[in-house]
Amino acid sequence: MLSVCAALPLVAENGKKSVLVLCTGNSARSQMTEGFLRSLDPRLEVYSAGTEPAPRVNPYAVRAMREIGLDIAGARPKHVGQFLNRPFDYVVTVCSDADEKCPNFRGKVGKRLHIGFPDPAKATGSDEEVMRVFRTVRDDIRVKFREFYQTEIR
Repeated sequence: MLSVCAALPLVAENGKKSVLVLCTGNSARSQMTEGFLRSLDPRLEVYSAGTEPAPRVNPYAVRAMREIGLDIAGARPKHVGQFLNRPFDYVVTVCSDADEKCPNFRGKVGKRLHIGFPDPAKATGSDEEVMRVFRTVRDDIRVKFREFYQTEIR
């Protein structure tokens, strides 16, 4: 589901549009979204962060993205606090928990949106069963954020 929480026109000082993707742990959904958005348009400034960052990016997220030719192995979870004073054209939450706990940004934010996905890190079962869940979420992210890019950013 896509919901717009606030709207103001804004473009980063350097003319590039900027996007911050938020999740709780910043280990799977937000990292996959950041990697995907970066692949769509290298002119975008894309960052991801978490309200309670995990110690590392989920290895299943890294594997799922590698399967489609995107390498997020060097990514590291970050705390949303380091971005609070920075302006963003878009702040997008990808999990309900982060949407509810999203702090007020002191920097300018053009639009705050929620585009939610189930948490693939909660998947259980065999390695292949867990990968299947990560692939499904990855593919949903790809579809929804391609649409987001086409309708909102481009």
